[in-house]
Amino acid sequence: MNKAVFITGAQSGTGYGIAETFAKNGWDVFITSRNGEEAERAAEQLTADYGVFSKGYECNIRNEQQVIDIFNDIDKTGRFVETIVLNAANLGFGNDPAKGLDFFEQSLDEFQEVFETNLVWNFSMVRQAAIRMRDHHKGAIVFISSNTAYRAIPNRAAYSASKGGINSLSRALAIDLGKYGIRSNVVLPGTIKTERWVKMGNKQIVNGELTPIGDISDFEDIANAAYFLGTDLSKNITGTEITVDGGMTCQLYPTVLNDLKREKLKREGIL
Repeated sequence: MNKAVFITGAQSGTGYGIAETFAKNGWDVFITSRNGEEAERAAEQLTADYGVFSKGYECNIRNEQQVIDIFNDIDKTGRFVETIVLNAANLGFGNDPAKGLDFFEQSLDEFQEVFETNLVWNFSMVRQAAIRMRDHHKGAIVFISSNTAYRAIPNRAAYSASKGGINSLSRALAIDLGKYGIRSNVVLPGTIKTERWVKMGNKQIVNGELTPIGDISDFEDIANAAYFLGTDLSKNITGTEITVDGGMTCQLYPTVLNDLKREKLKREGIL
């Protein structure tokens, strides 16, 4: 039975970058998207570029039967999902990324949907993958979380809390599933050079100027961490986290604030 990776939200962006990294290394790839046509197009591109078997599926929250049907369909291809990467997420900013979801104004439905996507939906897919992994006594679960699980940002309470939940869920799964040869780990990205971030241009708030290393992550940075945790390169690692954010979370505050403070003191005649 051929080994394969299952990646959610992999029709573009970070998810597609992860899919490419596995495909380059000879893995067959199954991907999901809320848009089935986009998932199918991305899968066809992976096959064309890397010669691996790939298939795309539409997958939506609140539909456990759809998840069951997807994994049953994968079984029919004769392939074993040895690794599952949970990349898809509700970013929890509503309709305006710059504004986010105000604590006093967001509805309970908005708050709940973030958790349903980032925790409940992921749980349902992990369970279907783990059923197969248990039979093979081998498997890797990789959650794509966020450094905001530890360093909150304004008006994103639901998102930060859900990502903290993912980290806790992963540790719990490491304990519950370890006896079946299944590992569970987390990648914590910071800001990523997404298409939306690039289009912001000079309006970018978070960029390399704020990180100790002088840069933020591209898709390949996240993909390499996911590949490490999803393969035998990390065969004795479970229940842990890898932060990929240019050092953003290791600092008390960005050093650029020192320069801004000095400029302010100079304008006030103090320095």
